[in-house]
Amino acid sequence: MAATTNTATTPVDSVSADELAAKAVHKRYEGLVMVRTKAIKGKGAWYWAHLEPMLVHNTDTGLPKAVKLRCSLCDAVFSASNPSRTASEHLKRGTCPNFNSLAKPISSVSPSPTTAATASATQSNRKRSSPSVTVSATGGVLVGSGSGCSYQATPLAIVDPSRCFGELAYSPAPGAVVTASGGSFVPQHQQHLVLSGGKEDIGALAMLEDSVKKLKSPKTSPGPTLSKSQIECAVDYLADWIYECCGSVSFSSLEHPKFRAFLNQVGLPPLSRRELAGSRLDSKYEEVKTESEARIRDAMFFQVASDGWKVKSFASGEESLVNLTVNLPNGTSLYRRAVFLSGSVPSKYAEEVLWETVTGISGNAVQQCAGIVADKFKAKALRNLENQHHWMVNLSCQFQGFNSLIKDFSKELPLFKTVTENALKLGNFINNTSQVRSSFQKYHLQESGSACLLRVPLRDHGSLNFGPVHTMIEDIFNSARALQLVLLDETYKMVSMEDPVAGEVAEMIRDMGFWNDLEAVLSLVKLIKEMAQDIETERPLVGQCLPLWDDLRTKVKDWCSKFHIAEGPVEKVIERRFKKNYHPAWAAAYILDPLYLIKDLSGKYLPPFKCLTLEQEKDVDKLITRLVSREEAHIALMELMKWRTEGLDPVYAQAVQMKDRDPITGKMKIANPQSSRLVWETYLTEFKTLGKVAVRLIFLHATSCGFKCSWSLLRWVGAHGHSRVAMDRAQKLIFIAAHSKLERRDFSSDEEKDAELFAMANGEDDVLNEVLVETSSVSI
Repeated sequence: MAATTNTATTPVDSVSADELAAKAVHKRYEGLVMVRTKAIKGKGAWYWAHLEPMLVHNTDTGLPKAVKLRCSLCDAVFSASNPSRTASEHLKRGTCPNFNSLAKPISSVSPSPTTAATASATQSNRKRSSPSVTVSATGGVLVGSGSGCSYQATPLAIVDPSRCFGELAYSPAPGAVVTASGGSFVPQHQQHLVLSGGKEDIGALAMLEDSVKKLKSPKTSPGPTLSKSQIECAVDYLADWIYECCGSVSFSSLEHPKFRAFLNQVGLPPLSRRELAGSRLDSKYEEVKTESEARIRDAMFFQVASDGWKVKSFASGEESLVNLTVNLPNGTSLYRRAVFLSGSVPSKYAEEVLWETVTGISGNAVQQCAGIVADKFKAKALRNLENQHHWMVNLSCQFQGFNSLIKDFSKELPLFKTVTENALKLGNFINNTSQVRSSFQKYHLQESGSACLLRVPLRDHGSLNFGPVHTMIEDIFNSARALQLVLLDETYKMVSMEDPVAGEVAEMIRDMGFWNDLEAVLSLVKLIKEMAQDIETERPLVGQCLPLWDDLRTKVKDWCSKFHIAEGPVEKVIERRFKKNYHPAWAAAYILDPLYLIKDLSGKYLPPFKCLTLEQEKDVDKLITRLVSREEAHIALMELMKWRTEGLDPVYAQAVQMKDRDPITGKMKIANPQSSRLVWETYLTEFKTLGKVAVRLIFLHATSCGFKCSWSLLRWVGAHGHSRVAMDRAQKLIFIAAHSKLERRDFSSDEEKDAELFAMANGEDDVLNEVLVETSSVSI
């Protein structure tokens, strides 16, 4: 009866096992297809263009039983367990006959015929015979006899089968005898060759054979032949790339053997680092500087942007690079010079540097400078220069203003103080209590795949920027599930009996209000950071400042409503920061820029005076009269009244406000940003005095963000700042790199791009690992 029962149930179990295995195989196949699709679009490894996942079906059941990789070049089929290794062995090492991305070895031009070579070794006085192993240089198959084992292995990477001997046979026992035949190095009559170093000598033997072949046949296949003009053009491009990397690529790396081999392979002569850092650098600098100065001379006026006054800490000390840039009315930004700082500097020094920059550009015609925008010294240096020169409009950077809001909230908002104190208590307890720490790491590994600690600031949070505290809060919020599991662990219960802090931490973790407060803080910081990031990317003009802050107030009100936070304290912090950053030019540019005209009921496009407060309306009048001469002041106010009542022709207003969709970001952007200024210069010619103010005002940038220097160069400057020659070369290098980046409107740093690239690469690995891990337990 039992036998009957077993016979009846076995097929059912077998079918369910087959279906489970087929499901796992199909999931693995879909994962590989997804990775390959991403790679073909440029977000993955190169080899996916040649390797295609395929399903192998069971001939009896028709269900998928395995996943293979097929080479699209030669139709060879491989296991899908490790695509990267398959690509290296099949494509890179020349096994695929149709893959020509790598050049063949020189010695393979006239390969010697491949013959079989075998060797055997025996050892007496053993209870069991040692397994003999045969290595086939052509197929890479190792077969062990004696112990009954056989397995697949790849050819040795250092030996090219086509240029060495046909096969090698060796035994792992001492005194191995290796016979090589078919190669030009070993005579035909020699049957056995004993290598004293064992199998490690195979690579050296191949290198020796290469040397003999090169000496016997000195005329090797020539590399590509380039004309003199082609070589000069290629070297120019290469030099420009090195300069524009601005320290990310060192000049010493040009003498790296692999880089020299690359130059030789493509037919280029070796580069002299002395020439690149000397005469060629000087020539390129003069060329770029001449072009930059010519553009500045063509402009009627300009704005100076100054960024980097806030010092950064490095291992060599506190270093900072102040970038001085020139913004022109046509939207072009040109690099002027760099100022290296070591530690904080007084406001008076900054004022002198800024004025020297203005006079260095315009000479005696200092009224060409319409103003300055800087990330620091608004209260003193910028205000002093503005008071001394009435035609200037000096602004503070809005990117810094928004980022400073986070610091303001951390110091003044009770919510931030409460969350910070609770997070510090929890983080210090978890990290410093060994039993709880081990339990947390175990559950964190189980939930997220990594066993790490919470990143708690080492110093008192009151003296720190909010950055480290924000990182700690983010870690705690992302570890919520692991912390809940820690409370259920027996280890934590035992610690709670001895340590009263454990009870407080447990109560905190169980409290939903604690997690709601954490989420609220993270949400507000994210909101402000995203707006600051948009400001850095878009680089808004001065007329956009008031709408930006209004947008911030609206988003913060929504945040207060979502997390049930009182609006009063939050609004006070925002208004205090707004007043610190505010300049009357914000209101004046908002009124004069046709981009912000509002259509009324009669169809006219009028300035948005109704959006201003009474104080801001007065600021508009005061600023306009300050920017013109005393004789023209009353004329300017009369023209302002006319502008207020008549506005702009609807057709021109609509043309200025026309928007197109950005193909990269998908956002709607102004189709022609220069049209606001051009309307004043070409159509609104009856406003002679007001028009002069408008064209000098509405083009001003509200941020000083621009060129980002690499950290490696800043550290180098900190170590070699005492050398005049070194600093002169650094200045030239930065000027060339900044000029190129500003011309491309590339305001990101190489470090940020690398971080994004590595994150993308890890994302592909995670998908692969997930596919492989989930199917590893299924036997097929």
